[in-house]
Amino acid sequence: MIRFDIDRIHEIRQTILRNRSRSLLTGFGVFWGIFMLLFLMGGGQGVKALLQQELQGFATNSGFIVPSQTSRPFKGFKRGRTWKMTRRDIEILRNRLPEAAIVTGQLSRWGMNAVRGGQTYSATAKGVYPDYVHVEMPKLKYGRYINAVDLEQERKVCVLGKRVYESLFPEGGDPCGQLVQLQDSYFRVVGVDYGTGAISINGSSDRAVVMPVTVMQKLYNRGDEIDMICMTARSGVKIKTIMNKARGVLSREHAFDPEDKVAMFELNAEEMFGIVDNLFRGLNILIWLIGFGTLLAAAIGVSNIMMVSVKERTTEIGIRRAIGATPKMILSQIMSESVILTVAAGMFGIMFSVMVLSATETVVSAQSGTAIGFQVSFGAAVLALGILMVLGLLAGLAPAYRAMAIRPVDAMRDE
Repeated sequence: MIRFDIDRIHEIRQTILRNRSRSLLTGFGVFWGIFMLLFLMGGGQGVKALLQQELQGFATNSGFIVPSQTSRPFKGFKRGRTWKMTRRDIEILRNRLPEAAIVTGQLSRWGMNAVRGGQTYSATAKGVYPDYVHVEMPKLKYGRYINAVDLEQERKVCVLGKRVYESLFPEGGDPCGQLVQLQDSYFRVVGVDYGTGAISINGSSDRAVVMPVTVMQKLYNRGDEIDMICMTARSGVKIKTIMNKARGVLSREHAFDPEDKVAMFELNAEEMFGIVDNLFRGLNILIWLIGFGTLLAAAIGVSNIMMVSVKERTTEIGIRRAIGATPKMILSQIMSESVILTVAAGMFGIMFSVMVLSATETVVSAQSGTAIGFQVSFGAAVLALGILMVLGLLAGLAPAYRAMAIRPVDAMRDE
């Protein structure tokens, strides 16, 4: 009789250990599922923030036009003819395109040696209008940008990009008022642009020396020529509509076929930004699908473990039924165990994901020099926890109904 008791105690102990091991394994599945979901969400937000930082200051509703060679004969002109845009085209488009908020132009010239003292940097010269700031907003560290007086009086002033400034002024400090030589001409520095966006329009802004377009046209014998026309749309207007109208206007002014897509190169930044937005929208949907699938698999694991647990606890449940436990009490016990297991593991997963995302945020922010958020919102965490509670309830349904179906007589027979 004593031998039977010792064996029975040992059997009960082994059952408890098996149940505990299964619970830990199942809890780890839930923990991993919620961690993957929140980590992917936070990582996606961080990558999006990094990309937005690279695109910061650039007009999302902008379009750009560059002249090219014609590919079709038109009105007596042969194919392969080159045409050029001028300052007059800007004025015409401003008058004929009321839907456009900004119509401006730009000149560029690459491989220009910027010199100060013994320092030299190969920069890009850019000639702009003052309203170009509405297309590519500068991030001024010192001074100001090109203004209307500079343009009208053809002042030889310039704004230095970040890399140009750091190369020519390694000692740092405010360079405004000092002279910088660009090829054979001297310019007085009026500002420093620290913008380092990823979008390069006829040369990156951090490698540029920006001057009034009128000065650049005169210094480099460009007459009234413009390399590129930049436009932004008013609120509620698609830039594509404006660019189609601009094509019609310019084709009449310069006698090329308006259907000739090669004759005028167009860049629609609005469509590019739309593609990026759609990409991240699709990425978020994919993250939720992967995370929900992982949580669903973990919930199925919880249900299976609870089924095994119910089977091993047949005697216990039968005895409880025999001494007066109602089916509702058995149901609530099994389902509460399932919910507690999933929610407890989920809470640990949420805390761990927040810790990992915080560490990632610290490292990335230190490398980029700007605070980048790699965190999920409180609402997203609460939603994930709510999904876990629902899955925990669903996972406990089948084991709970099986436990309710156990009859005391069958439990005693099993014993």
